[in-house]
Amino acid sequence: MDHIPARHPARIATPADTDALVSVFTSAFFHDPVWGPAFPDEARRAEQAAVMWRVYAGSAVRYPWSLVTDGVEAAAVWIPPGGTELTVAEAAGLEGKLAAATDPGTARAIMEVGERFEAVHPAEPFFYLTLLGTHADHRGKGLGMGLLAEGLRRVDELGAPAYLESTNPANLKRYEGAGFAKRDEIALAGGQVVTTMWRPAH
Repeated sequence: MDHIPARHPARIATPADTDALVSVFTSAFFHDPVWGPAFPDEARRAEQAAVMWRVYAGSAVRYPWSLVTDGVEAAAVWIPPGGTELTVAEAAGLEGKLAAATDPGTARAIMEVGERFEAVHPAEPFFYLTLLGTHADHRGKGLGMGLLAEGLRRVDELGAPAYLESTNPANLKRYEGAGFAKRDEIALAGGQVVTTMWRPAH
């Protein structure tokens, strides 16, 4: 796997980057086949989705595995083996925060997506690419794929496998090009099909 280009250096995200991370993911997933319709009120989607992304991004930076471009135009969130996307307290409070931002039915449907994802996680330890996105203002520059390459380089140094869920079929070829193979499919209540992907240890 090639290193990220020098003109787009990667660094580890810190808590100070949380606002920028929320902005990246809110923009990157606004029209995502899964995470767009999860917030059906398009006029309020950005502010509502930001509530969710803030919880996930804010939690992820407790591990030294969230990579960003220097100006946080793009971000890749990895959870290391044995880690969790959220702390126990964050997980317990997420549905209530989503319900306050949307409504109880929408919040429950969003939580069920995450529960479906978690139910099919591999049993063996792996690095989990939970989020990879580029702000809409900076797409087409190779920033996201550069971060993916750098993250996989670091994972490969540790001789570990990697796993992800692709919510957008348009990204499957990109992930396959990085060494991931399709593992399973998750059919969601809204009709979308999410593809889980696995990359063996290198």
